[in-house]
Amino acid sequence: MTETSHPGPEEKPRPSDIRRWQQYLADERAEADVYRHLARKRDGEERAILLELAGAEGRHEEHWHRLLGDHADTVRRPSVRNRVLGFLAKRFGSVFVLALAQRAEGRSPYTEDDDATRAMAADEQIHEEVVRGLATRGRNRLSGSFRAAVFGANDGLVSNLALVIGMSATGVGSGIVLAAGISGLLAGALSMGAGEYVSVRSQRELLRASRPTQITLTAAKQLDIDANELVLVYRARGMSQEAAEHRAAERMGVYDCDCDPSLSLQEPEVEEKQQEHDAVGTGWGAAISSFCFFASGAIIPVLPYIFGMGGLAAAVVAAVLVGLALLATGAVVGLLSGAPPVKRALRQLGIGYGAAAVTYVLGLLFGVTVA
Repeated sequence: MTETSHPGPEEKPRPSDIRRWQQYLADERAEADVYRHLARKRDGEERAILLELAGAEGRHEEHWHRLLGDHADTVRRPSVRNRVLGFLAKRFGSVFVLALAQRAEGRSPYTEDDDATRAMAADEQIHEEVVRGLATRGRNRLSGSFRAAVFGANDGLVSNLALVIGMSATGVGSGIVLAAGISGLLAGALSMGAGEYVSVRSQRELLRASRPTQITLTAAKQLDIDANELVLVYRARGMSQEAAEHRAAERMGVYDCDCDPSLSLQEPEVEEKQQEHDAVGTGWGAAISSFCFFASGAIIPVLPYIFGMGGLAAAVVAAVLVGLALLATGAVVGLLSGAPPVKRALRQLGIGYGAAAVTYVLGLLFGVTVA
């Protein structure tokens, strides 16, 4: 079986083949440009990886160029997806672009197209994993404060919509609904900010308490070499008996090397630098993000009442505005997680509207009871 089944040198390609190959050629060029644009905004290893990906797309481009021959001179526009990716990569170069590129690589048609080589199809599958790895780096840098921001915005949207809709269903005046909405905004934002601060600080303190100290360096000289309890320290940290004994001998001065320093405490400034963008985030960063984004979400269902609307019209407008915002936050989370954005957006919408529907029914029941 041959590597490809494209037309031979004496076989004239069909017009449909030519159009498809021209589209592939345009898309490969566009994808290479995306990686080059992203590389300009990175440095070090990430930059080198992105340039390697651009080079791989260039090799794919040469394949379609050879098949097309003179027809390669006809320039086609890249797909809408690749044009959007190129626009975003050129102007932003963020983790969102990498997340979109990850999904694009995972949808390559080469696995089902006999005119693409097996190596090209395999390349695209590997590219998806490479981009996934790069996107994961970006997600890790964002995950602390971004997690607080997304959850804060979503909680603000859902909880305040439920509060406003429930109050509106009781039949109280618009002024009371507005006051309740503002109170819910402030109370929720302060609660979310304080909760995130305490949560992240506590997590960091737990991690700090779990790190090795330098006591093994100062106490080693006074230990009994025949009853060396230093071995227990390293076994407790996860070393095997043999590795722990060797490590203890290093600390006791039997060996003059530091053969495996992985479980020793590093200098504080090095430690802080390594954790600058870790998944835990910072307490203040999480608290401020959570407060601001909860408030930005919670203000949306209150907007109709701020601008003087009331009754059913205000409730409907609030629900529509919140629905649009929920779709947006769900799509963003879907993109960053590499999941289908439409599915995540609809899930967010369903959860938010479900909560609002429950409180609206309760509001109606409560209003009837009061009446």
